[in-house]
Amino acid sequence: MKSAVILFPGLNRDRDMLAALEKITGHKPHAVWHADAELPDVDLVVIPGGFSYGDYLRAGAIAARSPALAAVKKHADAGGLTLGVCNGFQILTESGLLPGALMRNRDLKFLCKTVHLKAENTTSAFTSEYAAHPVFPCPIAHHDGNYTIDTDGLKKLQDQDRIAYKYCDADGNVTQAANPNGSIENIAGIMNEKGNVLGMMPHPENLIEAAHGGIQGRHIFESLVEAVA
Repeated sequence: MKSAVILFPGLNRDRDMLAALEKITGHKPHAVWHADAELPDVDLVVIPGGFSYGDYLRAGAIAARSPALAAVKKHADAGGLTLGVCNGFQILTESGLLPGALMRNRDLKFLCKTVHLKAENTTSAFTSEYAAHPVFPCPIAHHDGNYTIDTDGLKKLQDQDRIAYKYCDADGNVTQAANPNGSIENIAGIMNEKGNVLGMMPHPENLIEAAHGGIQGRHIFESLVEAVA
């Protein structure tokens, strides 16, 4: 699987994502600077986490208007696989590639810890490898991870099976106590209507080898490799 990672000033998870993709796919990803208006010929484009442009205006708002994002939109509109993690999720919503918005965490505090996720949809290009083990731990590190969307938009996500991941407890129970940031319906990740764009707040790239405390994050990337194959 050929991949590219978009680089913005202020990101801090780009190297983690580049390393994860190379380790799992066996191919060195392309690093694409935010001012580049063209993408290489790739199967997957990833927008990693961090604080692009210092989160000025709103998290992801400036990055969403960069030349590289116009190229990402063309890639996604043509059916190309696109993944946004943390700040990448915020950028995807700000660009209109995904619906809804990411607001300040419920308690107005930065969160950096491991939570549990439940794969709500295990048939997509991003989730198929979780069919046998849908509940898994995953790190989070964000201040604006409170996903919100209007009633009609939420119904579309639910009816079209576009909610990829929800926050849950270790046993897979989706409860308010397991919701770290106040996201509506415990939503941690969603897809677009075509199913080729995923945005998620947790960081699977930081749980891909035993030294990280687990390898469950690998399954998102393995699902993508399988989808391309």
